[in-house]
Amino acid sequence: MASISCYLTSQQEKKLNNNNSMSSASCLHSEKDFNETIGYYTDQSRWEEDQKTLKQYANLKLSASGLPVFGKVEKLLQIANPLLGAYKEHSRLLSDYLCPVDQRIQQFINSYCGDLLPQFGDKVRLPSNCLELDRHGLGRLLSLPGNGDSFESEFVCSYRIKQGVLHNPVNDRRTTQGSFHIACEGLPIPADKKAIPKLVWANLLSHALNPPDSLKLLPYTSSQEEKAKCWVALLLRPLICPEVPGVCEEKRMECRFFAPASLVSNLDFVESIFGNAGMSYYTVNDSGLDVRNWSGHTGCVILAPHLLKLTKKELGLPHVSEATERQKKDGMCWEKESDLYNEGEAFKITARTNSGTILTIIADNYFGYCKKEVKSQITYACNLFGNCEEEHSGGAIAFPAYYLGDTFRLLDFHIDEGYTFKKMYETNKHLMTLVDKEGYAIDNTYSDVYYVPEDAYFTLHGQNISWTHPNTKEKVSIHLRPGFTYILPSGYRVEMIHEKSGWSLIGTTAIGTYCHKPCTVSGGGKSEISKSIADAIITGPVVVADFLRDLEKVDELISKDYSDRFKDKSTKDTRKVLSSERSLGSVVKLLTPSDLYTDDYNNWLKSLPPYIRQLVFIVKNLYREDWGGNWKDKFNVDLVNGTFGNSLKYKDENLVNHFMRIGFYNNSWRTFELRKDFTPAFKIQTEDDMTASVVVPTKKLEGKVRERYQNNVSVKISRNTEHRLFQRPDDCVIRGYDKRCELDLSTPNTFICNFEPLNHQQIKEIVDDSIHFHQYTKPMREFLEEYAKQGVPSFCVASSNTRVVNNQRSKNPRYLQNAEDLINPRKYYLADVATRLHQEIQKDGCVIHPIDGLISGRRNNPESKGVPPLCCHSPIHYLELPELFMEYISSLTGKSASTTATTIGSEGALTKGPFCPILSITELNTVLVSLLLTGHAGFVSSAGVLGPNYRVDHDVSLLIPELWSRMKPEERDPKYLIENDYLEKVDDFEYQGKTVLGSRLGYRITQRFVKSFFGRLFTNPGTIFTDDMLQLEKQDLKAFADSINTIVESHKTVASDYFIDGSVEGACPPLKAVLHCMVHGHYNGKSINDPEIRQMFTKEHLLESDWYKERLQTRQKVLINHWKKLEDYLEQFEKNNHYKDLITILDIEGRRKYVQEQLAIVSKENYWQELVGFLGTDPYLYKDVKQTL
Repeated sequence: MASISCYLTSQQEKKLNNNNSMSSASCLHSEKDFNETIGYYTDQSRWEEDQKTLKQYANLKLSASGLPVFGKVEKLLQIANPLLGAYKEHSRLLSDYLCPVDQRIQQFINSYCGDLLPQFGDKVRLPSNCLELDRHGLGRLLSLPGNGDSFESEFVCSYRIKQGVLHNPVNDRRTTQGSFHIACEGLPIPADKKAIPKLVWANLLSHALNPPDSLKLLPYTSSQEEKAKCWVALLLRPLICPEVPGVCEEKRMECRFFAPASLVSNLDFVESIFGNAGMSYYTVNDSGLDVRNWSGHTGCVILAPHLLKLTKKELGLPHVSEATERQKKDGMCWEKESDLYNEGEAFKITARTNSGTILTIIADNYFGYCKKEVKSQITYACNLFGNCEEEHSGGAIAFPAYYLGDTFRLLDFHIDEGYTFKKMYETNKHLMTLVDKEGYAIDNTYSDVYYVPEDAYFTLHGQNISWTHPNTKEKVSIHLRPGFTYILPSGYRVEMIHEKSGWSLIGTTAIGTYCHKPCTVSGGGKSEISKSIADAIITGPVVVADFLRDLEKVDELISKDYSDRFKDKSTKDTRKVLSSERSLGSVVKLLTPSDLYTDDYNNWLKSLPPYIRQLVFIVKNLYREDWGGNWKDKFNVDLVNGTFGNSLKYKDENLVNHFMRIGFYNNSWRTFELRKDFTPAFKIQTEDDMTASVVVPTKKLEGKVRERYQNNVSVKISRNTEHRLFQRPDDCVIRGYDKRCELDLSTPNTFICNFEPLNHQQIKEIVDDSIHFHQYTKPMREFLEEYAKQGVPSFCVASSNTRVVNNQRSKNPRYLQNAEDLINPRKYYLADVATRLHQEIQKDGCVIHPIDGLISGRRNNPESKGVPPLCCHSPIHYLELPELFMEYISSLTGKSASTTATTIGSEGALTKGPFCPILSITELNTVLVSLLLTGHAGFVSSAGVLGPNYRVDHDVSLLIPELWSRMKPEERDPKYLIENDYLEKVDDFEYQGKTVLGSRLGYRITQRFVKSFFGRLFTNPGTIFTDDMLQLEKQDLKAFADSINTIVESHKTVASDYFIDGSVEGACPPLKAVLHCMVHGHYNGKSINDPEIRQMFTKEHLLESDWYKERLQTRQKVLINHWKKLEDYLEQFEKNNHYKDLITILDIEGRRKYVQEQLAIVSKENYWQELVGFLGTDPYLYKDVKQTL
């Protein structure tokens, strides 16, 4: 039985999943949970009411802790005074008592200090009388004076603003270079981290736990005479492994934050992202009793920016004359007694072992460091526990959507036949209420979601939906309403949407494609994969040159016989252009040059005016069979000055072309017309930065989802770990450009950072500057106008005004953006309902969305001053596993707006190397197992530039989900793409007398790929990418060769670290071969192209290998140890008389029985064989590895 806490147990989540909730918000089950755990409110009046209660609660907590309260003593405090007095007396008697999570951390500190403990004693003891932030909002309240709107300290300037809170730390950005220090002893230390002697770590910990009084000043009471000075503490329970019903339980670690009170804003920040797990002293919140969902791992973070003032000498580092080579390299020695530790720059220092506890001290208060530390600790827990991953990734599920015209019936297209309303209703009656008279159903959660029979006919003429009643067989109809969603028995959805071209029917398929973007470098498009492309689409009128003559020309093309167009005369295709047997996509191919066609036919196609081809596509898209041959009567133009105009109309409404930008050339936009039946995919965001994922055997799934993935040994399930995203709106300074940012910054209760606090007068001046003010979007204008009238509180933020640092506007504006599933739960609900219906999932079954496509992102840049070229990648590449892991190991990134780097660099294995607290080889081993089991092919998309001449920014990244979702699974198979010339191999070549290893780039897309698959989005796909955008050597051979050489040299440099720190010995055999080839060019005399090495990267090799067997056996040992520890903990709990009354309430006997059952299962001798298809656990983490430091 899981512990009672502020997040849901697995059983409660199952209940929600049965109601089709797939979002990360599903871990909250009531409005109260949203409010208290993550501070999300849908009712502003409820928030205002809660603020009043919070103020009373804050004073109660302050008084109970023996601290000065804010303001006058309230009546509630007077009434509660006797109780509070008794509580204080109990607290004094138990002053040395630590809550369960703190006990675990203190035990780790004592054990890690070892023989140093007598020297430090209470100096390394955790604070026991902290002010506990046991619900969201308390930290935010305490971060500002109770009677003021600003607080300033040495490290942060905080402001109460109309949008919520603005916290500007002393530094607006930080670098990761040289900032990660790891204490010696415990797990091996990566070569790119600084190794710290244990004595120095203990000294730093001692100073961290004994900060100056000024740092402990609580902002809430800072403006009054009696000021509270204390520690504040917070408990988090971040996700490390998502639940897969019937296969594995959800797993969470526990993570404890301590901060001197003046830094309480940092705790507000992290709880807003990960959620508040409640009062750590409450027994029901003890992770040790959460036998189903606790992974057994504990993290601790202590904020201590005052450590920057300590010298190397006083911390115990040696003089340079006595230092080791590693210490000299890491700067862990001193020449002058005044030398500051880490040169006075921000750092974090971590101590960790394979026992399951990790402790980090952060000598800074930059907010991003706190988030990244939770990420680091999740990574630590995932790898020690095994079977799951923390991934640096973005992701989205894309459901292809199509323009359906003004009438539609799904049955006419012979799609999803076999699904009936009767069967759908019987299976899902718990979700809907039947309207028996008309024979349709209304959703129980959203009243604007209707379920209609399979023969439903939609028409905009009279706004009507009609069908045959499932029971009476009578013809019935209902009104077609905009804003409503109509779902057919197969899950196919139809909606009435208004666009610039007027009203139309939009259809959305029931099955989405999950596009996963792992190992994506800064600026590589991690976030863009989940963004809608709607804002990137521009429109223009459909223009004719001569109305009558152009229609005659179109009629000629429609009537033409195309049967003799093929070179291969045995190929026959006699379908007419307007035949129902020919789709719009088929007509696009028909009128697009191809190497399958004769030269004469291709030349004829090239002679056609492009706008005439577009008119054919328009007619084809709108054509209905009941028109017969009278299609020309449906179109017209206005008469202008007595002559025919040029803007084409259909049903008296102007027709509109839709265009999308794909890059620039000489600073001009390259725009391309979208297909007439194209509309942006229905896309839901699933990941953005921090993802917990698990790999499970396909055979353990049920129903149609098992059928769909039956060719894979396993599938990967992922889930976002964050409720809010720490967004960096680079373009917010351009008024009106970043619409989402301006909307978010017009929302109350928002956490904002690195913007300028503007007073009432400054906002009035912005509003009065009418010309520039109207460049903002409507939400921002209305918000600022409202503040200009009210002037309360004292400050406000305008999206275009970032803070000023060193006389320059900050280029690192930040804010916490509510995850999409919080602000638009209906969207996620629809995605789950559609999938449930299509997969015919039974009432007790759960919807899961395995990952379908893996497309990492890379950042390219042309050569510039001090920056070598990194621009040899085409729009999309496919890399076989050896080359893919060279890419993953190095994670090279070009210069971008989102990085502080001034040159090309490596972000480390899987792009989170700077934050990884363990050897990266452990994560790489796991990723290889994941790819081999799931069969995911490694594609890479480009951002930045294509060669030195074409800038594309994120235009390609945005298109990936649209493209992938419109390709069949077999079409995304590299084997199919290579065999059919959709991909071409990049070969090694000679340049200036030297061999350039072009093969490191793998395969790249061809013009045939673009014409075939981009042709599902665009009307003229052959023009999207010129030959020199696909084959970049045609732009500039020198830049192409130099870029590849830079990559190869960087591969060698990065891989060398694995030899320096010895972690190459922890590499599984395939990756050991890759590392050797990256550094030495060969492995045991064999190149990376040797068939024997390539064979190591196969599913068959994995399943038969001893190293995979060892992973599974290690996993079994980890589980045995895990369940034994929980059994011992429950036994000790039962023996403690203080908990006698809780034994029954918490069903300790039931929990113990569950643990014993699990222990019996995993203790079977051959249990590891049942784990085939899972990731296992990397054994290198549990080996006694000796390092020379």
